Amino acid sequence: MNALLEVRSLRAGYGAVQVLHGFDMRVNEGEVAVILGANGAGKTTTMRAISGMIQRKGSIVFDGEPITRTPPHEIVRMGIAQVPQGRGTFTDLSVADNLRAGAYVHKGIHIESDMREWYDVFPRLSERREQKAGSLSGGEQQMLAIARALMSKPRLLLCDEPSLGLAPIITQELFAILQRLNTENGLTILVVEQNANLAVKIAHSVFVLETGSIVASGTADEIANDDAVRKAYLGY
Repeated sequence: MNALLEVRSLRAGYGAVQVLHGFDMRVNEGEVAVILGANGAGKTTTMRAISGMIQRKGSIVFDGEPITRTPPHEIVRMGIAQVPQGRGTFTDLSVADNLRAGAYVHKGIHIESDMREWYDVFPRLSERREQKAGSLSGGEQQMLAIARALMSKPRLLLCDEPSLGLAPIITQELFAILQRLNTENGLTILVVEQNANLAVKIAHSVFVLETGSIVASGTADEIANDDAVRKAYLGY
């Protein structure tokens, strides 16, 4: 399979504090890849490094193009969109205006038809299109954050803890939508998630991150059958 994202010797942190200590990761085009890890392992830092939000060292290559020194807005234009931890919607804007904001890289071309497409995928957003984002439930805000990211027409979607703070039934619904986006739209997705059991079920490949380093990686089946990983992260 062709690699859409290749990370080599990735190091990143905040000021003098180094969080990522140099690791390699490959995400193939058309797959769902999952990063598992405890709080503080460096999962969110990894996502921020890929999307250019923090200083990083090493090599990050997207679709054959090096992006280690590329600014965040150009990374979005190249086809990487991030759904940040905590949703990050514009709470004072309507659902519709949040979606329009997500399409800023396309300068108005086909925006309304794209919105209709994502309203079909997320029908609750269609029902609430004129409501302010801040008035939505947590699950609806997460759906909006995903739909807003999709408005930029990404080839790679980064999802940072999509289940955070959500009820189990809403989490299952969200993961079903992510799986559908992958299987039906061919979208490549990289997910950071603490709900390991649910994440591994939709994954093709899995990376286990501990204190800024990858300590295990493989296919979803390989990781699910690794005794140490299974006991530590899958609970059985």
